[in-house]
Amino acid sequence: MFKAFYGLTFNPFSNEVDVKHHFKSHDYIQAMSRLEFLKDKRGFGLITGEPGSGKSYTLKCFVKSLNPSLYKVVYIPISTLTVMDFYRHLSDGLGLIPKHRKCDMFRQIQESIQSYYAKNITPVIIIDEAQFISNAILDDLRIIFNFDMDSKNYALLILSGQSQLVIQLNRQAHEALRQRIILYYAFKGLTREETKEYVMTRLKAAGCMDPIFTDDALELIYTSTNGYARKINTLAERSMMLGFKDGKKIIDGEMVFEAQNDINITE
Repeated sequence: MFKAFYGLTFNPFSNEVDVKHHFKSHDYIQAMSRLEFLKDKRGFGLITGEPGSGKSYTLKCFVKSLNPSLYKVVYIPISTLTVMDFYRHLSDGLGLIPKHRKCDMFRQIQESIQSYYAKNITPVIIIDEAQFISNAILDDLRIIFNFDMDSKNYALLILSGQSQLVIQLNRQAHEALRQRIILYYAFKGLTREETKEYVMTRLKAAGCMDPIFTDDALELIYTSTNGYARKINTLAERSMMLGFKDGKKIIDGEMVFEAQNDINITE
């Protein structure tokens, strides 16, 4: 494959690249600093951004930074759940055998969170793709995490989703929940300079010290992806595959343009 052709030890644009090679963009630094604040404060956090902007990757790095002896992470990636399914999923994540009735699971979950906290373990509940979450679940979230008449925060709850989640939360019905959000960050994507640095940093991590992409290729990668890391990875990888196919060690803008046409889904 193209890895040997370009002298790479691994595919630098794979989604499976180890977090130790993460690129510290402005979005990443800002989001992580807010998550660190939330870790100390406990309570509700909200992270939004377009698909591929780096939300899930940043959360993955945040989770990896947590001491497993001090934090219990529950990751819920499916937001299109019924209220009962959500309760069961949360119960299971906390290591419980879910009860049959909602009221019993509610008590079970609260007691479990309090039990973890008593052992100096903070539950970290992450709900991904939260733009699909139902209003009924949003209503119950506020109630589930209401301890001692809303005077204590025993856990972290992080809602991560696309930008339309903000519109949903701004509805009058969710005023009480919105007031409990103490952290909010919206991912904007990499800047033009960050995009170039990101590509070169990934290549360097994979063992490539020589430039592969020309300046016009990097510029086209940025304008074609709006700085969204997932799109950058896909386009850069496809460009290198085409370069390997054509026997070209240097990838220019024309090759990136061809790769973009290959990727585009058209009627």
